[in-house]
Amino acid sequence: MKVLITRSIPKHYVEQLESVAEVEVYPETIKPMPREALLESSKDKSIVISMLSDTIDKEFIDNNPDLKAVINLAVGYDNIDIDYARSKDITVCNTPDVLTETTAELAFTLMFVTARRIIEANELVKEGNWVGWSPYLLAGLDVYKKTVGIFGMGNIGTALAKRCIGLNMHVQYHNRSESEAAKALGANYVSFNELLETSDFIICTAPLTNETKNIFNKDAFKKMKSSVIFINIGRGGHVVENDLLEAIQNEEIYAAGIDVLNNEPVGKEHPFLSEKRITVLPHIGSATVDTRNAMIELCIKNAELIIEGKKPVSEVKNN
Repeated sequence: MKVLITRSIPKHYVEQLESVAEVEVYPETIKPMPREALLESSKDKSIVISMLSDTIDKEFIDNNPDLKAVINLAVGYDNIDIDYARSKDITVCNTPDVLTETTAELAFTLMFVTARRIIEANELVKEGNWVGWSPYLLAGLDVYKKTVGIFGMGNIGTALAKRCIGLNMHVQYHNRSESEAAKALGANYVSFNELLETSDFIICTAPLTNETKNIFNKDAFKKMKSSVIFINIGRGGHVVENDLLEAIQNEEIYAAGIDVLNNEPVGKEHPFLSEKRITVLPHIGSATVDTRNAMIELCIKNAELIIEGKKPVSEVKNN
């Protein structure tokens, strides 16, 4: 079988796959594979190991008559038209579980960084503007003993809840259904409106679906406390960005920490970047060496199993 990997990965992983398949690797580490190159290179491939920046849509699938599997180097798969892929008997895999703890750590970190105004403090010193001490110099908000509302109580949300409970935070959550794991931790299931109205921190960890797209909009932000900190590590599509910007500028909410945006990457002209109360990260939720290695290893394992005619270990079951 022929395999396309749409981003450069460590050589030893490529060599491992080359022992069972013919492998083509796009040589760039950071820049996404251009659309035309993606369509051209994938034409004769049976397996594509894709990134979130690759749009695997009807055009892509129809362009690849030999395609048997798409293996996404991510836990999310909203870049893939999964229903159309299934209609063509194409297997779709992702990388769940291996990134759970690392991504929860990033949400936890972003909560602290935003609440304690760490980025502003670092810039103050680097720019030579630290001229003395004052009682309220860059005073932020406490985290411990506050109420955190987690939107999306899957594996990542549950791992995040454990960390928050360790800070004596009151944990409440909203999900499609109640979570037994969350219940065992002592987290309270609440309606979406109650989550918005009563949380001191609101953290979105949910996957993007038709139901959750643009769910954090003008109406949602108006229901939040003026002291709330909003964190999004889920997907950019959950948030109407202009509505979040207005909520910050109108002081309807206190601050935001964002790891995911609607159109990534963004340039320095993006309006979020001129707001001191919005911390923006370049989609690094699972970005540790250990976790990225584990994600790649899972992709390679799935590809090997498919080549052998066996069932992959992390096929996406439900959409």
